[in-house]
Amino acid sequence: MGSKFGCLIICLLSISCKCASKLQAQQGIEGMVIKVSGNQMPSPDIPKTPQKGFKTTLYIYELTNLSQVVKQNESAFYSAINSKFVTKVETKEDGTFKVSLPEGKYSLFVKKEEFFYANLYDGDGNIAPVEVAKGKLTRIVTKVDYDAVY
Repeated sequence: MGSKFGCLIICLLSISCKCASKLQAQQGIEGMVIKVSGNQMPSPDIPKTPQKGFKTTLYIYELTNLSQVVKQNESAFYSAINSKFVTKVETKEDGTFKVSLPEGKYSLFVKKEEFFYANLYDGDGNIAPVEVAKGKLTRIVTKVDYDAVY
């Protein structure tokens, strides 16, 4: 009797863990990180190069304002981020990723050497803002264009 009861408990725990992981995977951020480089000026003689995803690490912080970073000159590079680090996620070779997160507002960064990089801002000076709603996956495309010329 004891071994049957133990098996039942193990089966129930296994099912509940699988259900919980499915629920977690349905709330957070998923998307792609693409890298843009080279001359991006429009020209009728030069066809646009298709944008491609790339393998990188995406650093996720609580929503971060420009007042909470140490900016490198007038660039989109930061030597320090003074908001709470949440997690990081490795993108796949094609730049895609998926990460489970609690509901809330976040800022997304990549790194180039020792500096963090993000080039998108909202009207309140928040850097690369993304909002995760309860029970939802927020889909995004993060463009990394520090090697591009416009």
